[in-house]
Amino acid sequence: MYFILFVTVIITAIVLVAAAYVIAKLIGPRSYNKVKGEPFECGIPTRGSSWIPVHVGYYLFAILFLMFDVETIFLYPWAVVVKDFGVMAMVSIGFFLLVLVFGLAYAWRKGALEWK
Repeated sequence: MYFILFVTVIITAIVLVAAAYVIAKLIGPRSYNKVKGEPFECGIPTRGSSWIPVHVGYYLFAILFLMFDVETIFLYPWAVVVKDFGVMAMVSIGFFLLVLVFGLAYAWRKGALEWK
């Protein structure tokens, strides 16, 4: 039963994505020129190579931001149902926040939040 449902969802997703792609190709505007394929930043043509190395600190900071941002989003559904679950909801969210604090302390101690 669940397998059929799973396969149906996957096939539906594939068909919808393919249909959207085909429709966009059929009715979308077409403009082929050399400038369209060039890299640019804020409308200004680039000078030199656009493939420059980026410091790994930016990636670490972005991953930490996304991690804590997504975990903060998980607090909203909890806040909606906290009255219904009572003390157990408070204990579970307390544990969740404790894990968040330990994660932040670990990242801070490792120096992931410092710009060097």
